Amino acid sequence: MVELMENKKSQVLNLERVQALETWLKTTNIKLTQVNGQRKYGGPPEVWDSPTPGARCEVFISQIPRDAYEDLLIPLFSSVGPLWEFRLMMNFSGQNRGFAYAKYSSSSVAADAIRLLHGHMLEPGFRLSVRHSTEKRHLCVGDLPAATRPEDLLQVLRALTEGVERVSLKAGAGIEGASAIVTFSSHHSASMAKKMLVEAFKKQFALSVSIKWQSSVNPSAAELPPQKPSKSLPTSLLKPPHLNSPQPSAQPPRLAPRPPIPPDFCRAVGGPAVPHHPSSSSSSQRPSDSAVSPVMLLQKVCEVAGVGQPLYEMHYSHAGPDGFLYFTYMVCIPGTTGPLKGLVMILPRPTATTTLEEAQQAAAQQVLQRVYRNQITH
Repeated sequence: MVELMENKKSQVLNLERVQALETWLKTTNIKLTQVNGQRKYGGPPEVWDSPTPGARCEVFISQIPRDAYEDLLIPLFSSVGPLWEFRLMMNFSGQNRGFAYAKYSSSSVAADAIRLLHGHMLEPGFRLSVRHSTEKRHLCVGDLPAATRPEDLLQVLRALTEGVERVSLKAGAGIEGASAIVTFSSHHSASMAKKMLVEAFKKQFALSVSIKWQSSVNPSAAELPPQKPSKSLPTSLLKPPHLNSPQPSAQPPRLAPRPPIPPDFCRAVGGPAVPHHPSSSSSSQRPSDSAVSPVMLLQKVCEVAGVGQPLYEMHYSHAGPDGFLYFTYMVCIPGTTGPLKGLVMILPRPTATTTLEEAQQAAAQQVLQRVYRNQITH
């Protein structure tokens, strides 16, 4: 357990780097948009006079230090040529995930970025890896009931995720039920859908589907032309359940839900007449409550050390310009000397309850990184 905590020491949020990012954003007036575990610049930026990017215009950047943000990365990759878009992958604790995507106006500029910046030392001991992005745009959704209709599936997918352009069904030897090839507007939107659709189908329809990349596509007669997605409906502000000193100006941003799931789809796929939602008895079994979550891990550490269970006090602070929500925390562990305090930044969740739970998980992770075996004493 101690070894696990020591391996995580390098993952503590570097508040100086976060503050440097905020200062840079204010100075440059650059806008970043938070979207599903990533921060995005451009797509295109506000001032753009170069061609729209085509094929092989995007590069994949890895080996990024976890405390390096856009204030270092965007100027570096802009030095090669104007950026159409830059996307930095983020985790819930506020660190980056070590990789990003940069898109340029032409494939030649992207090639220059690979030639000039591959192996660039951003910080001592960290040399960037820069190569062409795969840019796959097709997913295969398998294990659908044979009654699935492409027009129903298209409507459902557009209600669940972004960037769905068209759907085609395929059948043949070795295919049970129905499988669908789904075309997305970009590799990014396909990648985001691949991460969440399996769980979304389970929650909405109690339906287990398989999702994988489709390397080659042969459109069938059943393929539908692109259609405009339905408009999202407005919703009220997400209000944190506990604010120390609530101020109207410090409210988190509005969350816009996706279009409602059509009830007919449930019957079309052989499921119940209405979308499936977990019962109240199982609603407490959230992914964050799993045995490997930081909250559970901290509880186990305290049990082994023979001290009391952690008590959390979370306070919503503010919403940053990058879309993150900031929380201050105080964690008291009975039998130890003094509470542990800190600041975490997380992505907004669908509800106030799950947002607070996510903040608590981030706080527990920071506490784990700060506490060692000799620091937990009777």
